[in-house]
Amino acid sequence: QVQLVESGGGLVQAGGSLRLSCAASGRTFSNYIMGWFRQAPGKEREFVARINWSGGITAYADSVKGRFTISRDNAKNTVYLQMNSLKPEDTAVYYCAATFKGTMNVHDYRPWGQGTQVTVSS
Repeated sequence: QVQLVESGGGLVQAGGSLRLSCAASGRTFSNYIMGWFRQAPGKEREFVARINWSGGITAYADSVKGRFTISRDNAKNTVYLQMNSLKPEDTAVYYCAATFKGTMNVHDYRPWGQGTQVTVSS
């Protein structure tokens, strides 16, 4: 099983950009579908994006489509989330997670990273 560590969060003004990284340990990283989720205070954790093992198939939540891009580098055991045109409503803790299922269901993903805070000011 992989272990996941997110980084790259921070404070940014609306309209700005951030790139999140999720570094995985373990030699089986390339076998996993990887996903990004987020959780705002008082809200449930929600799907943001996922990417298949080769990087050739991606899926996005409607709320981020056209603004966020998920990618992966299997040689570096890392998955990325490039976030552009950020909005205050994107403020949340962002988590990466792994699965063998091509779903958006949070319960299908395990393990999880510890999360990284993204705060977008207006």
